[in-house]
This record gives sequence, structure tokens and C-alpha cells, in this order.
Amino acid sequence: MNFKDKVVIITGAGRGIGRSIALKYALASAKVVIAEKEQESGEETLHHIHTSGGDAFFHPTDVSNPSDVDSLVKKTEEKYGTIHILINNAGISAFKSPYELLIEEWDNIINTNLRSAFICSREAAKVMKKYKRGSIVNIASTRAFMSEPGSEAYAASKGGIIALTHALAVSLAADGIQVNAISPGWIETENYSQLRKIDHTQHLSGRVGKPEDIARACLYLTSDDNDFITGANLVIDGGMTKKMIYES
Repeated sequence: MNFKDKVVIITGAGRGIGRSIALKYALASAKVVIAEKEQESGEETLHHIHTSGGDAFFHPTDVSNPSDVDSLVKKTEEKYGTIHILINNAGISAFKSPYELLIEEWDNIINTNLRSAFICSREAAKVMKKYKRGSIVNIASTRAFMSEPGSEAYAASKGGIIALTHALAVSLAADGIQVNAISPGWIETENYSQLRKIDHTQHLSGRVGKPEDIARACLYLTSDDNDFITGANLVIDGGMTKKMIYES
């Protein structure tokens, strides 16, 4: 897929899944906007793209801060003239007992993961609607459907993202904007070589996921060839959530 001259904003693009998405779009000839809170990691992603000959710029962005989002969108339009694609990837987690989770921690997770997806989408859509074409992908999680203890805030934020996705898909359809979600399962972003055999065999695919698996799906959903899929949530988990696992 070729994304030549397409302008793509990726939030949380400094590491992990976000960085992989940014690099994949850059390799497909897109103009990439790296929206990242951490200066060092954002600059590292920018360096990777520039080293490979890609077109990108880094805009320090705390997506939980609406003024940062406003600045991100305005700067992108000033530099590239428009916005074609937005990937709402930025997210944080804090796994704590619901008895111990502070309201401030709850608010921080909801604001960073969920509220930001709405604000970023709204502001980017204001630009996209001028051209009657745009694509938004929200990165949710299989934790919207299944949980471990102490994951209330994270699960709520990701479940909210899926609901937000179909609501925005309906609201923005008249402006030619598609909105979809991707729910990754286990995506190992650091020590893939240290995973155990049992980690891989929990998946129908026979392996734990990699960031590139999510990046490829983003390109698929935002390609010009996709003029039909919208309001969908694509679960990418190697079949893990479909496999019944019994303890022996």
C-alpha cells in the first residue's frame, strides 16, 4: 500500500506499537507527525524515520492536555496543509486494587486514554471535513472484554474507546470520515526473544503478537482502497481470546 502525500498523525509514537505504526507509514511514503509526550523517545522515532529517508516531524504532545492537542493539529495543518489519517494510540495504565486506586489516577488514565481520543478525533475531523475524506483509527484493547484483577481504569478506558468509535463513525460519516478501532491482544514490545513456549502456544496463531501486526492493520484500515469498513472493531490477538484454556 502506498501512502504518498498522505498526512498521518500518530499519538504515543515514541515507543512500542506507536513507533512501529509511525515507521510503517513512513516506509509507505506518508508524511508522519509524531505526537509524543516524552521528548527523547519522540526524537528517537523521528531519527529512525529520517535515517530511512522518510518525511516526518515531532510535536511534543500530552494528549491529556486539550491545548496540546489544539497545537498539534494547527501545527500539522500549517506544515502539511491537511490531515488525512489520525491514529489514536497514546495510552497509559496503572494496575491497582480498586480499593487503592486514587481518583486522580483514575482520572489520569481516562483522560489520557479515552478523553484524548475524542478530543484528537474532533480536532482532526475539523480539518478532514474540509476535504470530505479522512480516516481515524482508535487503539483499544482486548481488555475491553476481559480482565485481570486491578485493571478497572484501563478496562473502562478501552471499553469506552470502542463505544466512542462507533458513535464517531455515525456522527462523522456525512463528512466522509471513517472511524474504526483495533483491539490488540498480547503484543510484546520489548523482550520478544525471552518469551516462553507456553506464551506462544496460548495463541491459535502459534506466537505472541508483535507491534508490526498492529501497524499493518492500521495501513489496511486507512488505505484509499477501504471505502466501506467503518464503525468496526478489529480484534488482533492471534486468536488468544477465542481459545479456552484450562488449568491442569
